[in-house]
Amino acid sequence: MSLMELPMKRYYWLGTTLSLPLLCGAPAWAVQMTDDSYGLDVKITAQSEDDRDLGTRDGGDVSGLGLDLRPWGYLKRGDWSAFAMGQAVTATDTIETDTLQSDDFSDDTRRNDNREADKSYLALREFWIGYSGLTAYPGEELRFGRQRLRNDDGLWRDTNIEALAWSFDTTLLRANLGVAERFNEYRTDIDDLAPEDEDRLHLFGDVATQWKPGHWVGLNAHHSRDDGDLRRPGEVVDELDKTTTGDLTWLGIQANSDAYNPRNTRQLNYWASATWLTGDRDRLTSTVVGDDRIATGKQSGDVDAWGTDLGLRWRFDQSWQAGVAYARGSGGGGSDGGDNFQQTGLESNRSAFTGTRTRVHRFGEAFRGELSNLQAATLFGSWQLHDEYDASLVYHRFWRVDGDQPIGDSGITAAMPNDDKDVGQEIDLVVTKYFKEGLLPAAMSQAIDEPSALVRFRGGVFLPGDAYGSQADSKMHRAFVDVIWRF
Repeated sequence: MSLMELPMKRYYWLGTTLSLPLLCGAPAWAVQMTDDSYGLDVKITAQSEDDRDLGTRDGGDVSGLGLDLRPWGYLKRGDWSAFAMGQAVTATDTIETDTLQSDDFSDDTRRNDNREADKSYLALREFWIGYSGLTAYPGEELRFGRQRLRNDDGLWRDTNIEALAWSFDTTLLRANLGVAERFNEYRTDIDDLAPEDEDRLHLFGDVATQWKPGHWVGLNAHHSRDDGDLRRPGEVVDELDKTTTGDLTWLGIQANSDAYNPRNTRQLNYWASATWLTGDRDRLTSTVVGDDRIATGKQSGDVDAWGTDLGLRWRFDQSWQAGVAYARGSGGGGSDGGDNFQQTGLESNRSAFTGTRTRVHRFGEAFRGELSNLQAATLFGSWQLHDEYDASLVYHRFWRVDGDQPIGDSGITAAMPNDDKDVGQEIDLVVTKYFKEGLLPAAMSQAIDEPSALVRFRGGVFLPGDAYGSQADSKMHRAFVDVIWRF
């Protein structure tokens, strides 16, 4: 499949409409662009992982070194702008050089290799055009194309996806509104989308305001419409077939003290959010016959679930901070799991909740849980020295809300063979050394997360609980060393 090929679907207009402004506007940009920027991000990553299946299957170990090159260019003239970022990766093993990379890319147990990652590949991360002339405010822009959608806590959106998105960011008011659907991974080694992304449309919006200086309150809304088809009874179910469909709506309220801003020097910081999930969901039922999984039907039901994320962080002095956090995604509802909360599918769960510039996984660098039938208690401490160093030490404890229900996606592929609620615990350490600061266009703040140069260690040790059974290993780890240099 061609890297740029988009499926000929009901949303064919997305690719067509994207092409027309680029083609029609290119001559004007070529002559008039004066605020141009371009560069090359070089990232070297070493990864060690043992092992995500907890010893219950063959494989699951990763050990290798990779080189990730990301050339990018940004053009601006008046109210119009354009951005593109490519990617070229080569490695000694199938390692993860990208924190937005899906864990299922490197699952070598799949019989279908259409989503099996290669050691080397080419990709297009972003390509979009922007227009900032809809209002007179400098923090407003409409973007169209494959772009980075991200909110501060990473619980709703943090991914590269094809979208039409409008953002408004001023001192007292922030708002986002958009529509998105994933059509392609834009990688030479990945032919198919993940099943949960096939034929799934996302509508989203949020608004937040400062009710007093440094204190924000806001509302979030997200709707996903999944029009995919489930296998009929008697048909063989492939690893890339859909297992759930439905229409789901998330409505949330949140408040925080600008807690995800690393420049925030407030002594006490907090964040709090509550989300209600409603809609209907169909789940595929199946049975194993020989070496095949055969569809037996589907379970349909209404969804009525909720999730919350709460946290407090105390600053002792200019360098040291410590805090606590708690998150819960409801679970239960019997055979159809109608009370099981799930996230939007666009989240990364990475944020700067420890108070440093480094974004840390909210549910463990090793476990990487989804807030679904899961509760997590977290203790953390962080340290930073000017703009040169920062470090975070984080402890997590995980439980199932309902022992008879699954917990959703995570970085662990082992099954839970019993109804015990004890999922496990984890200790993470993230340390970063920064070398220099670079000047980049303000519009690149989402596409490019890091300053000009750094060395970072990210590691987590997960200790499985009784829910994984006595046959599981007593621990697993996932660790990275990243070296980033921006030219």
